[in-house]
Amino acid sequence: MAHLRRENEKLLARVKKIRGQLNAVEQALTDDDDCSAVLMTLASCHGGLRALTIEIVESHIRHHVVDPDQRPDSKRSQATAELIDVLRTYLR
Repeated sequence: MAHLRRENEKLLARVKKIRGQLNAVEQALTDDDDCSAVLMTLASCHGGLRALTIEIVESHIRHHVVDPDQRPDSKRSQATAELIDVLRTYLR
């Protein structure tokens, strides 16, 4: 996963944020907080995980399948760019 090293700082920041959100869920459950507050925090966790997944899947496609920026006019590059767009939309 050498290609992830370039984005390592950003990806690790996302992981730390998700970890903080999960810690907040744990604390809210321990403190018997209102369920709506717990659900909102869980939704944030879910969104954070989706965003992290999108970044890693896109990087995987670009570095292990085909980079649509290499030959942007080719059908394969166009299909790859479309796949990335679909995944981004689906995972949001």
